[in-house]
Amino acid sequence: QVQLVESGGGLVQPGGSLRLSCAASRSIASIDVMGWYRQAPGKQRELVAFITNGGSANYADSVKGRFTISRDNAKNAVYLQMNSLKPEDTAVYYCYAAISIRTYWGQGTQVTVSS
Repeated sequence: QVQLVESGGGLVQPGGSLRLSCAASRSIASIDVMGWYRQAPGKQRELVAFITNGGSANYADSVKGRFTISRDNAKNAVYLQMNSLKPEDTAVYYCYAAISIRTYWGQGTQVTVSS
C-alpha cells in the first residue's frame, strides 16, 4: 500500500513549463511502475507517461518530445517535467503506482494552460 500526493500544478500560458511532483508515503524502490494520467473535462482519463523501476520511460504520442518523466527512489518521488504546454494539455493530472494487481492513485493536481 502507498499514499501519493501530487503538487506543482497551476495556471501557465501556452508555451510555458510546469514540473509536477508526486510524493509517496513509503519507499518506491520496489514499485515496478509509476506514472501519470490526466483527465480533461468531459473526457476519459488518459495515460500520459510511465516509468519502470529500471528507468524505462514511455509516453503518449501527444506529449512525446515535450514531457519528461523521472523518478528518484532516494526521495520516494516521481516527476513530470512539462514543456511547450498547449491548451489541450489542460486537465487534472493524477500520479499512480502499480503494485502487484492493484493501482494506487493520488488526489490529482490541476494544470490549466491558457492565455
